[in-house]
Amino acid sequence: MVALLLFAAVCCAAPVGNAISAYVALKTGAQNDGGGIAEGGSAADIPPRMLTAYKKAVQQVGKHVPKCQGMRWPILAGIAKVESNHAIGHSIADNGDIRPKIYGVLLNGSGVGGNTTVVPDSDGGKWDGTSQGDRAVGPFQFLPSTWESIGQDGNGDHIADPQNADDAALSAAVYLCGNGRDLTQRAQLEAAILEYNHSQEYLSNVLGWIDQYTAAAKDPDLKNLSGTVRTVIDAALSQRGVPYSWGGGDASGPSYGSCCTPSGKSGAGIRGFDCSGLTTYAYARVGISLPRTAAEQAGVGRRIPASLGTQALKTGDLVFYAYAPGRDATIFHVGIYLTGGQMIDAARPGTVVRLDAVDAMSGFAGGARLL
Repeated sequence: MVALLLFAAVCCAAPVGNAISAYVALKTGAQNDGGGIAEGGSAADIPPRMLTAYKKAVQQVGKHVPKCQGMRWPILAGIAKVESNHAIGHSIADNGDIRPKIYGVLLNGSGVGGNTTVVPDSDGGKWDGTSQGDRAVGPFQFLPSTWESIGQDGNGDHIADPQNADDAALSAAVYLCGNGRDLTQRAQLEAAILEYNHSQEYLSNVLGWIDQYTAAAKDPDLKNLSGTVRTVIDAALSQRGVPYSWGGGDASGPSYGSCCTPSGKSGAGIRGFDCSGLTTYAYARVGISLPRTAAEQAGVGRRIPASLGTQALKTGDLVFYAYAPGRDATIFHVGIYLTGGQMIDAARPGTVVRLDAVDAMSGFAGGARLL
């Protein structure tokens, strides 16, 4: 319980869509804690060249699967987030080539990386660099045999290369579209993802990221705001892109944080905000002084019970998340509700102040109305 309260003391949260590094032998591998989304249709954790590839693939996929409907860049981003964390740590050339190349584990049933399935060599090492068996390749982690049947040339150089961002993104889009799915229908989207990797855990993780990127791509409709609510929201939105810093931020703005999160992440060298630091800053703009921690902030203003659901929230309300909803001492995260199911928050180490879907995080614990 001491560790739990320590974690809640200076908020940090992992969304439901925590990334999984899948090796695509239709299995699910080990977790990592990649970043999340930002504002206005771009994503802070996606290298710009990769985001360009996703958007380019959406524009091109209709030429290959004319009956496909509803392909969006957040769908491709959700897949690539889980498969390769958007090729972060690799260089991406102007033509889309990724170096060093991205390879999954050798699928020889050794158990390494969750590998329990033997996949015999299908390409003589042409795509995966080894003839000892198959391994998934590229940012979308295609098996060589799948690539041979689905690989597309997305950058116009007449070569379909799974280690090229444009080629891989277009090929993933074509694969997910099948014979002409309507991906605006949730059931068909889920079927497409499960065909990519038949795992319910994988499906949950990819959908979580898709929902977050979708929320990020929508600018909140805040045209009719005025007065103190407008001041608070504008203050919070003005900090989009500022790094998350454990223990960082106060009424004056971003600040250097402290050490350390339960997983050992320090904010001491990062000037930014944690979740309660951001809310403290935004509300200070209208003369409201908030306590330092998310759990303490739940005691300010008029409490909105979790039982009323997120539809009871109004623009400017604080939004809380808890390990045990109903027990405010276990609250670990706070954001500021915008509209349309969105909030602005400082989510967790490795991310920035950003827009999130309010239902993209587990443990909804209600809200508080201060204005």
